[in-house]
Amino acid sequence: MFEDARALLSTGPLCHACLGRVFADRSFGLTNVERGKALRVAVAMDDDEPYDPPEPDACWVCEGESLRAEAWAQGVVEALEGVDFETYQVGTRVPPLIEENDALLREEAGLDPDAGESWKGDFNREVGKRVGAMTDTEVDFERPDVLALLNVERARAGAEGPDREGDGSANADADHSIPPGAVDVQINPAFVYGRYRKLERDVPQTEWPCRECGGSGKQFGDDGEEPCEHCDGTGYLYPTSVEEEVAPRVRDAMDGTEALFHGAGREDVDALMLGTGRPFVVEVKEPTRRSPDVDALEERINDESDVVEVVGLRLATHEMVERVKELDASKTYWMEVAFDDAVDADALEAALAELAGTTVEQYTPQRVDHRRANLTRERTVYAISGELEDDTHATVEVHGEGGLYVKELVSGDEGRTEPSLAGLLDVGAEVTALDVVAVEGEDEPFDDPEYLREAEADD
Repeated sequence: MFEDARALLSTGPLCHACLGRVFADRSFGLTNVERGKALRVAVAMDDDEPYDPPEPDACWVCEGESLRAEAWAQGVVEALEGVDFETYQVGTRVPPLIEENDALLREEAGLDPDAGESWKGDFNREVGKRVGAMTDTEVDFERPDVLALLNVERARAGAEGPDREGDGSANADADHSIPPGAVDVQINPAFVYGRYRKLERDVPQTEWPCRECGGSGKQFGDDGEEPCEHCDGTGYLYPTSVEEEVAPRVRDAMDGTEALFHGAGREDVDALMLGTGRPFVVEVKEPTRRSPDVDALEERINDESDVVEVVGLRLATHEMVERVKELDASKTYWMEVAFDDAVDADALEAALAELAGTTVEQYTPQRVDHRRANLTRERTVYAISGELEDDTHATVEVHGEGGLYVKELVSGDEGRTEPSLAGLLDVGAEVTALDVVAVEGEDEPFDDPEYLREAEADD
């Protein structure tokens, strides 16, 4: 090891950090600065030569940048001022010259190109641990709340080299600031999970731009540009949506730039969503507040909206988006049904009993075949019950596998669904009102604690 250290020192002036990095895999509990200093002292003692500490800026590999970890950490803290975060990661854009010198150091000393660790890895760690100590936060290499990217070349171009003094220790640069703009900050999205109830019909789950004007609200007439007749110039087919009632308020609570709404499926526009509600996640881009008071947020949404109600708002992890969209779920529906002719109560009871537990075959319904692929699929009716209101009207409740077309289960959709209530009764039947009353995971609940996070509300 001493011979390797001598070979490295013979390449030119080296700071402690660049010397010690080549031996980063030797011993534990030491920084590379401590390794480098220890090797330099040991070599001087072994050679019986005077100990000659390095000049901080004289290192031919990093030109003194290794010693600026404290200043860079302070620059990260300043760049993140006003941003709420619990986890972080630090990355570095290494100037090409330092990267080349880092490789050349080992080559000139005749050492393995992969000996020790890279300058980038060492610098990321040294800056990162200081950031954690300054902000009382934890490093996260998988999905941090924030990512700070250190642009060393930009910093070097934006400021003259500082006049540093010291023995090459890690704190030699504590009073030297990083130029503004040298730290690029990426704030990763934050997530809120909950369930919504839709209290009025003809409200879509998400924004529904007008098909005729493409959402512009304008069309060309005889006199030039004029408001679109199809949407009355609004650009939308419906005046509001669940998304519009919920997402902007979550975005504002987190002080984000944008909010995306993710639902566990969607009900028809003309259906209500009642009962336990439908699971959803709002994804907020670039939030500066990650831990809003979700109880207050829930109260605000419910107070300000006449058409949507939310329950059980919780802070969530990013994995909850995929869970909400992909978890197999069963649904329970309540329907008002109108028959073309009189139906006997016993016949209705018998038909419902035959449907209960049955796997039905359904071809893509006519009402959605303009936007969905034509295919045949099978879905199971877990339970179904109902009663007559009069001889041509009934109420029916269905608990079925996710993806079951319940309107067509009743009507038969001209033979596209077999069996169906209409087919078994041999009478025309139509759903005149539909409510979804439960959306629950088939094998496990949506709100598994693994996908939720607990945090105290921001002050």
